[in-house]
Amino acid sequence: MKKLWKYREIDAPADDLWRLLTNPQEWPAWGPSVRSATVHGDSLERGAKGRVTTVGGLELEFEITDFEEGEFWAWKVAGVPATHHTVESLGPNQCRVGFGVPLIAAPYLAICEVALRRLDTMSEQKTANR
Repeated sequence: MKKLWKYREIDAPADDLWRLLTNPQEWPAWGPSVRSATVHGDSLERGAKGRVTTVGGLELEFEITDFEEGEFWAWKVAGVPATHHTVESLGPNQCRVGFGVPLIAAPYLAICEVALRRLDTMSEQKTANR
């Protein structure tokens, strides 16, 4: 399936961003459309299932459809292919984070841009607190 992508280079280790992207408790902090999320089981991995609550209060089941530790993950929400998440290290303290969405969901890239800005801000705050 063809995807459209939005990327941002962030001055932080890739591992830090990976932890933010794979911890459902962090999703509401950077994901503008997420109020809460839980994964059934111990970790996010291929085949993991869970529930996400949107900012509108809609509760939807999700399943992780693709997963490579430290690099990318994708999911289906309510049975529909949704966002693909990537992190690429560009050095010890810099990475490239990206979100891919199905072509039909192109307007959602605006939400992805907000999420990338939030992730950047969160990483800046973490660095400042070290």
